[in-house]
Amino acid sequence: MLFNSPIYIFAFLPVVVLLYLLLNRSGYSSSGKAFLVLASLFFYGYWNPYYLILIISSIIVNFIIGNRLQCSFSSTDDSPSPARKKLVTLGILFNIGLLAYFKYADFFIDNLNLVAGSSLSLLHIALPLAISFFTFQQIAYLVDSYKEDTRPYSFLDYALFVSFFPQLIAGPIVHHKQMMPQFFEPKNALVNWANIASGVTIFFIGLFKKVVIADTFAIWADAGFNSDVPLSFFEAWGASLSYTFQLYYDFSGYTDMAIGAALLFNIRLPINFNSPYKAVNIQDFWRRWHITLSGWLRDYVYIPLGGNRVGQIRIYFNLFLTFLVGGIWHGAGWNFALWGALHGAALVIHRVWNLLGLRLHAAFGWLLTFLFVNITWVFFR
Repeated sequence: MLFNSPIYIFAFLPVVVLLYLLLNRSGYSSSGKAFLVLASLFFYGYWNPYYLILIISSIIVNFIIGNRLQCSFSSTDDSPSPARKKLVTLGILFNIGLLAYFKYADFFIDNLNLVAGSSLSLLHIALPLAISFFTFQQIAYLVDSYKEDTRPYSFLDYALFVSFFPQLIAGPIVHHKQMMPQFFEPKNALVNWANIASGVTIFFIGLFKKVVIADTFAIWADAGFNSDVPLSFFEAWGASLSYTFQLYYDFSGYTDMAIGAALLFNIRLPINFNSPYKAVNIQDFWRRWHITLSGWLRDYVYIPLGGNRVGQIRIYFNLFLTFLVGGIWHGAGWNFALWGALHGAALVIHRVWNLLGLRLHAAFGWLLTFLFVNITWVFFR
């Protein structure tokens, strides 16, 4: 059920908002939350009900592990107990294992066959919707629970945090600190006409970006990338630039629709894009593009690797590895790994450049950054 489909715009979304607000207005706030969870699961299972088993199982297992982590305490010397380390490791491995099986199993088998000359059969697993997003979301929750940086939540609240349909399929990647307090806020159970007006406006801005702008660029991008004959200079640049703008308007349009839909429920999702193609260097680009993913990679990959607290060579390695992980997260293909590696290398070069005290004029920095991003999107595609 796509955000730009008539059934979502004219049936599912208005009916769910109306019933949710009616339940809350009648004083049935818990029933309203339960209804919203069921509606979100219906939304998720609309494409393939089979995968409801996956997301429900994932929610249950992560909730149990998170609760156990919250109920167990560190030892008196403030160092984490071995039992808690094993528990959080088990939880992370569970999530990564699900992601590896459903998203990367055929990729691993295909490459094993290529390297070893074997003929193992591919599993041909249909990729479950949103598995990358709700996996990262729940890994963050487990790590924060391990750090004793969460509070106990009911299963209903946790299930709503993970399954909330506006952000479920393609983000933004929400953090429990951003979302959970909003579900407890009494005023968010009331009708807020200002939020409804803002939500509808933002939703239709996103819809315009997706349907009118992104889908138009997609026609030109597809014509170039799918061409059976070699392209001319201008055709190649036209195709690559079309894809560059298609990606931005498609993804940011989806994010706008997600933010707008969430506002109808008085829930504010984090901003995910901030004019990324205005960036004047590659670090600036990643502060503007898919902001919630950048934040997740920083907090749960880069900093645990040592972040900036280690020597320069190790910092370069940490930067490169973090963006290699970010590339592989996008999909099971060497093109995604290469795309992530290119961005990781660019960030290393940018850091060296700054340490040497070198500077570029802002206009030239913008042009260089945009051309680099545009060319790397070719590998991404």
